[in-house]
Amino acid sequence: MSPRKIIIDTDPGQDDAFAILFALGSPELEVLALTTVGGNVPLALTSRNALQIAELAGRADVPVYAGCSRPMVKALKTAEYVHGPTGIDGCVLPEPSRSLQDKHAVNFLVDTLMAAPEGEITVCTLGPMTNLGMAMVMEPRIIPRIREVVLMGGGFFEGGNATPAAEFNIWVDPHAAAVVFDSGVPVTMAGIDCTYTAQMTPEWLQQLRALGTRSAVEAANMADFYRQYGSHKFPTEARPIHDACVTGYLLAPHLYEQKQCNVTIELMSPETIGMTVVDWWHVTGRRKNCNVLRRIDADGFFALMLERFANLP
Repeated sequence: MSPRKIIIDTDPGQDDAFAILFALGSPELEVLALTTVGGNVPLALTSRNALQIAELAGRADVPVYAGCSRPMVKALKTAEYVHGPTGIDGCVLPEPSRSLQDKHAVNFLVDTLMAAPEGEITVCTLGPMTNLGMAMVMEPRIIPRIREVVLMGGGFFEGGNATPAAEFNIWVDPHAAAVVFDSGVPVTMAGIDCTYTAQMTPEWLQQLRALGTRSAVEAANMADFYRQYGSHKFPTEARPIHDACVTGYLLAPHLYEQKQCNVTIELMSPETIGMTVVDWWHVTGRRKNCNVLRRIDADGFFALMLERFANLP
């Protein structure tokens, strides 16, 4: 079977770095490109980080396209309080040896999806969905050509992590998320209900570091920094590795508890803007537009990720 072709739209972020490295270490996936967006940190930094992460994986052949620097409607809100000033604090990586592609990420998405056979490319969003939402508005003909959108974002049962109601990625650009969720494209959502069940333990990080490769050691360094956030939330030393759950789903969907639901994005209320309203019990009768991931088999997930990190330099 040929590898599944994916585009990773990202705002690295330590957990984005794990998701990207996990994908680049998996022969079942062909990463066509990384597209970047303002999110965890501003666009200039997310773009630099994406270049560095691809090179860390020994994959300078993977092109990086910079996209939208701010959300469709709102002002950009970033998360240096989680990720540090660079977005990938904790590691020491050399300056990128190459440049970004000249084409804007939105144009790249449109051109690539229009040129590929229908249903060939999966778009994975690890940050705010601005680039994909803008591409859908710019060229609606791409919508039926997308195999699936797999995103880290949203949540329901756990509430939010940016506001009481909203998860960060959706809260940053809820209007773009609404475009994608309303588009009719197949959507799979790894929200914080799922990602909070995928928690890195200190023991697992020791196993990762013990691989001894540069990718594994620098990823573990990033995780050490990233784990400092959330001590007030989590009762143990384990911490969730949110975005890597997207890669895990592409490789091993059987590890996830999942359910088809209607999901709408709240846009009107200042208290709940960015909330993903999940109709878990199908009380509205609306079209089920989203495959909602609820929980993960953490042992299987982390064993698989460790296996794939072993493929990296």
